Amino acid sequence: MKRGTTLFLKAAVILIGSPILALCIFVVPGLANFAVELYPDQHYLKALVFIDLYAAAIPFYYALHQAFRLLSYIDANRAFSELSVRALKNIKACAIAIAIILAAGLPLFYLVAEKDDAPGMIVIGLVLIFASLVIAVFAAVLQMLLREAIAIKSENDLTV
Repeated sequence: MKRGTTLFLKAAVILIGSPILALCIFVVPGLANFAVELYPDQHYLKALVFIDLYAAAIPFYYALHQAFRLLSYIDANRAFSELSVRALKNIKACAIAIAIILAAGLPLFYLVAEKDDAPGMIVIGLVLIFASLVIAVFAAVLQMLLREAIAIKSENDLTV
């Protein structure tokens, strides 16, 4: 694969991480304050919003790091290696972790949606969970295909 393609994909990985960082810095504190405004007698909601959303950001950035490493392996002509399989396994684990963390925080989405009369909030939470699960399944399929390709490649190398 040409280096320009992986360079474009590396830039895309960085660009994907930038808006999430901006959301973590600027939007999450506002959401936490909004949750406290909706339920003024329950100040612990602010901490729960911070914990849930920042806890989901940690595996997100680790998955982006793994994607960046996977692209580096492709650049170094080591795409069909156990390192690539391990990177895909880590991406799959991160996507599952994000889905679990967001599913655990779904009651927070429900509380805000109920008080603010915005049923779309629950749909947003469900879409985020579903997207994480789709990424996990996609990474699992790629991991399985890559393992099979490595097995075929090693078998062909032995028959020469």
